[in-house]
Amino acid sequence: MKILIAGDLVIPESVGSENLLADDVKGLFQTSDYNILNLECTVTDAGIESQIIKTGPHLKGNEYLIKSVLRDLKINLVTLANNHILDYGAKGLVDTIEFCKTQGVEFVGAGRTLHEAQRPTRVIIDGIRISIVNFAENEWASSTEQTAGANPMDIVENVRVIKKEKKNSDFVFVIIHGGHEYYNLPSPRIQKQYRFYVDNGADLIVGHHPHCISGHEIYNGVPIYYSLGNFLFAKEKNTNGWYLGIVLALNISNNGTIETQAIPVQLDRTSFILKTLPDDEEKAFNNDFQKFNEIIGNKEKLEKSWEEYVSSRTYQFLNNWSPASFIKNRYIYGLMNKLGFSRFLMNEHYTKAKLNLIRCEAHADLSKKILKKHLSSNEIDKISNPS
Repeated sequence: MKILIAGDLVIPESVGSENLLADDVKGLFQTSDYNILNLECTVTDAGIESQIIKTGPHLKGNEYLIKSVLRDLKINLVTLANNHILDYGAKGLVDTIEFCKTQGVEFVGAGRTLHEAQRPTRVIIDGIRISIVNFAENEWASSTEQTAGANPMDIVENVRVIKKEKKNSDFVFVIIHGGHEYYNLPSPRIQKQYRFYVDNGADLIVGHHPHCISGHEIYNGVPIYYSLGNFLFAKEKNTNGWYLGIVLALNISNNGTIETQAIPVQLDRTSFILKTLPDDEEKAFNNDFQKFNEIIGNKEKLEKSWEEYVSSRTYQFLNNWSPASFIKNRYIYGLMNKLGFSRFLMNEHYTKAKLNLIRCEAHADLSKKILKKHLSSNEIDKISNPS
């Protein structure tokens, strides 16, 4: 039995080309028994009035082109637990679910309520029972008991579902949308957490969200692929990693073993046509992939890489945390940064108070609840289940 799992699919409405798939990519998916990818945009006619309050872009897909990709790649299931599925509120999410239904494509990881969003998808392929669990880090899209959204990352609830599914399935696949954007490795915390999911019954862990590929490891006999990177994200970026992704091929034998293969695919920078890598470029990919694997398998190297990444992001994050970040005029804000004034405002008293609010679990609970309520009392109308 062959199963393919791919990363992020986003085709904005502005994309005009109708043929975004090379024949070799089509052939790859046509020969598979079951195909999965992450639909990381809404497919909806909702307008700007439905957009939720958030940081980052609001993504809406080209319905015609996404329909074509789903059909041409014989996609059976899309994962919807990601940080953009609620960009256009409950209407956008429900429209996307209805779009999937009309295409005969199953979905997992999002719903009108938390109960719906947490529901795994169960499939039987060649007599093998597979349960697919999908959740995402909590970035603007998480569902609640009363509101629509993505299945949120919550270790307690995630493990509860994994253990329950393990009792009724031959395999439990856990697909997670999370990680650090443009960073090719998991943080030590991510590695520890994903391994914990394995300890509690996951037979496969697959990640996406960083918009670049990462490596993998075999932990207690279970494959963990930390990031597949983008699949077909038709948007221009200056980073090379944006255009390279992994299609994960799974082969499940009759004796119940899983063999995996990372198949690299590349998106053309201008035409946005997706193709598999030619042999000479695949060799370079394999070298990089092996380097990531080596670091992931070495605790000291992983810690060192993480510290280097933290150092590279320190200046930006300190500016984000500065009280000066509220200044909207970019010239004044830029001048304050250049003079170091924004960092000056982060004195010891301010810094230790903010650290305590996010590090202490009890304070973090209150902070998240209060800040969310403070943003907008009207926002709840956009993410509640539409009548």
